[in-house]
Amino acid sequence: MSQVTFRFAQPEDTGLILQFIRELADYEKMLDQVVATEELLREQLFEKKGAEVLFALADGQEVGFALFFHNFSTFLGRRGLYLEDLFVKPAFRGRGYGKAILQKLAQTALERGCGRLEWACLNWNQPSIDFYLSTGAQPMNDWKVYRLTGDSLRRMAGE
Repeated sequence: MSQVTFRFAQPEDTGLILQFIRELADYEKMLDQVVATEELLREQLFEKKGAEVLFALADGQEVGFALFFHNFSTFLGRRGLYLEDLFVKPAFRGRGYGKAILQKLAQTALERGCGRLEWACLNWNQPSIDFYLSTGAQPMNDWKVYRLTGDSLRRMAGE
């Protein structure tokens, strides 16, 4: 692994962020579900500050990214970091960049006084599952994620 450096995304990185999102979606066989645009990402990430993006760089080139935001644990009584997406470009996998990104996120969580760092992983993605287990992360087998989107979200809202 080349010396890895990190930088937080700026508004001018919106196109690059969308590129990483599309590459991740393609890997996850979900490219048809990406409806994000540069305009929407710029508004949500930089104007409304809904999430943050961290880039991992090797020799000045962005080779991976993480998109994360703060959540809150009522039991711990403090914030946590929720990792929505982590992606390392295929040509750079297996060199330690993913682990370096997780380490940087863990450091960020501790610096911000967070009680935990958590994320979800597709159950078919065994390479990522194996990677996460190798870091000491524990699966939350007693928990199941639920989601409302689209029509079901509108119905729940009473529309």
